[in-house]
Amino acid sequence: MIDQVKFGAFISSLLYSFVGVLVFWISFLIIDRLTPYHLWKEIIEEKNTALAIVVGGIAIGICIIVAAAIHG
Repeated sequence: MIDQVKFGAFISSLLYSFVGVLVFWISFLIIDRLTPYHLWKEIIEEKNTALAIVVGGIAIGICIIVAAAIHG
């Protein structure tokens, strides 16, 4: 079973995953800075469901862009 694992492909997958998560997190922080209020506070403490749906849509959009950029 271990002979079937290609370690180069495994390491590449881990590296791309890390880069994708890093780019997503940086993009989310930029969006958080651009909005006039603190997103996390509004969603968690104020229970703003509408904002949570919008932020979820933004997160999915960023993830699709990052995945397409990594995939080529």
